[in-house]
Amino acid sequence: MPEIKIPTEFLPVDGRFGCGPSKVRPAQLAAFAAEGAKLMGTSHRQAPVKNLVKRVQEGLMELFHNPAGYEIVLGNGGSTAFWDAAAFSMVEKKAQNLVHGEFGAKFANSLTNPWLEKPTVISGEPGSRLELKAEAGVDSYAYAQNETSTGVVTPVKRVAGADAGALMFTDATSAAGGIDFDAKETDVYYFAPQKNFASDGGLWFALMSPAAIERTERIAATNRYIPEFLSVKTAIDNSRLNQTLNTPAIATLFFLAEQIDWMIANGGLAWADQQTKAASDYLYSWADAASFATPFVSNPEHRSQVVVTIDFDEAIQATEISKVLRANGIVDVDSYRKLGRNQLRVATFTATDLEDVKKLTKAIDFVVGELA
Repeated sequence: MPEIKIPTEFLPVDGRFGCGPSKVRPAQLAAFAAEGAKLMGTSHRQAPVKNLVKRVQEGLMELFHNPAGYEIVLGNGGSTAFWDAAAFSMVEKKAQNLVHGEFGAKFANSLTNPWLEKPTVISGEPGSRLELKAEAGVDSYAYAQNETSTGVVTPVKRVAGADAGALMFTDATSAAGGIDFDAKETDVYYFAPQKNFASDGGLWFALMSPAAIERTERIAATNRYIPEFLSVKTAIDNSRLNQTLNTPAIATLFFLAEQIDWMIANGGLAWADQQTKAASDYLYSWADAASFATPFVSNPEHRSQVVVTIDFDEAIQATEISKVLRANGIVDVDSYRKLGRNQLRVATFTATDLEDVKKLTKAIDFVVGELA
């Protein structure tokens, strides 16, 4: 295939549209070079790094509307580590999992330990959304606020009629910092910071309710075997000291702190929500109008505002479009690898500029015309 050169006027200023890791703003990188680099190679148990952790914790609390009694807990590892930590440290007997794609399924798989009853898994076809249901004996309800693999969004809301004391676990990795929510509707709002927060991997964070903290401490006091690395009680204790069990990724913390400050300065989570909605609405409208594309998630109420999945006509190979886009500096818009659909997946995270999204659609239109 001959090289396809996309006209300059169709090229975004920043061509990073990946769903994780995501675009890091140049201002974050400049701030790290000026200030953050000084923290590299220093102890995480001394004031400079502990103050950075505190800055992140206080910033997240402000961003999440300061829910009374909640705490920001952090630990080593990403969301994958947190799934196992929750299975060891937080689920008492049985969970119910809502699965709309790869990441919801992974948490459900983590909750099949010998000391737990088999979880109830409510699983829908990719691109669809079902609902959690009150079930006697279930003490933990888990779902992805935003299913990164398919672009399906689920409201943050408690299950009506659930047993007293049941906890809600919200996987917010690709939603946190990009979709507004009411923290009182969940107990564990957990995420890794490499999406809307434009940071890097290596850490998990969780906004935890008093009920979630109480249960964690109660389970820790039993004879259940809990490895220290997967002990949420250990993470809580360390977080209250503005530190982690093991040395954290300092650059991750710094980029996160800068992004939080930037969001708050611009209007907080409500502003971020408007940003992601404007960008995603533009993409969905473009796909609806295109003769060769359509939104993968058919129900508009179920469509994510931070991860947009777009199916293409069978006569057009999305993989060929993404190859041409990558060759022209527009990267990481491929379909989720295990979903296997003829589609593109575009992140519209908070730092994604609407004008760049508009140019992306023009670039795709041009490439489709050249490939036809």
